[in-house]
Amino acid sequence: MLNKKYLFMMMALIMTAVVLAACGGDDASQDSEQPEGTSGQGDEEAGEVNIYTSRHYDVDDEIYSDFTAETGIEVNIINGSADELIERMNREGEASEADLFFTADAGRLHRAKDQDLLQPIESETIQENVPENLRDRDNEWVGLTQRARIIAYHKDRVDPEELSTYEALTEPEWEDRVLIRSSENVYNESLLASFIELHGREEAKDWAQGLNDNLARSPQGGDRDQARAIVAGEGDVAIMNTYYLGGMLNSPDEEEVNVAEQLGVFFPNQETTGAHINVSGIGFVGNSPNPENAIELLEYLTTEDVQEVFAGANYEYPVNPNVEAADVLNEWGEFEDQEINLSILGENSAEATRVFNEVGFQ
Repeated sequence: MLNKKYLFMMMALIMTAVVLAACGGDDASQDSEQPEGTSGQGDEEAGEVNIYTSRHYDVDDEIYSDFTAETGIEVNIINGSADELIERMNREGEASEADLFFTADAGRLHRAKDQDLLQPIESETIQENVPENLRDRDNEWVGLTQRARIIAYHKDRVDPEELSTYEALTEPEWEDRVLIRSSENVYNESLLASFIELHGREEAKDWAQGLNDNLARSPQGGDRDQARAIVAGEGDVAIMNTYYLGGMLNSPDEEEVNVAEQLGVFFPNQETTGAHINVSGIGFVGNSPNPENAIELLEYLTTEDVQEVFAGANYEYPVNPNVEAADVLNEWGEFEDQEINLSILGENSAEATRVFNEVGFQ
């Protein structure tokens, strides 16, 4: 009997120990769980992507937030001017946290490429979504939005039948009537760079000289300032980017709307070389610490849904050919653009600067 009692007691003790161990295991498991509101293992694996950007639009932030919600990848933004960010990446060297460099104008993107800050983007998705002429020839950067450099004119003082080409603005009838921002501005450097490609250096120089001779005032201010100067009667036409005018037409500032409504849009060179276009685009940084996430974000930004958001919010033309432009841009009509790869704009930018300097263009 004693042996049986002893056996039952031992079995009971063992069962108790098993139950206590199981309860202790549950407690340990609960202690190791992530606190509410913090990321679990899946989010840690998703990681991050760092964008050095000179753009400052709310729509960009909204797109990045949507990307994070969809993928779990955090998008970190470092703001600055294009030149400041290029200098920063050079200074940081291999220690730089930059994955992507986002800025306006192919010329600025070329500066980063020319300083060996970028690397090739290997993505069939991007090649399918973005036409070849809107990508760097070595695929180190890709355009994400387009803008055309058009001739804006005062509707009451200029008959659009008088307008034809950029080159025609150098003719005597336009003396003291033309407005444009400084030759130091990268948009104008890129415009002249395209002429060097299409016409050669000497003809491009003749255009720069002729335009300089016909200016209504010394170059000053930005594109919106040229629009205001037309309405103020300082000149009759201005070379400016479409997205500025689109923004003015839809501005909460009634004065800006009033200015823009007095202006017409003319796409030059439709019977010759086409209107000049440029892009906002992203370069893939050579020392990217998060290359897979960077490529995933780049592909996301070229998708039809995201391109529609870009186009609708900031009055820029989409790069994805399957996406319609915003209504205000469609109202201006379709146009033919220059048949050149935009890499040329950066490759010829230094020569364009020398040409402007030679003719004394401020």
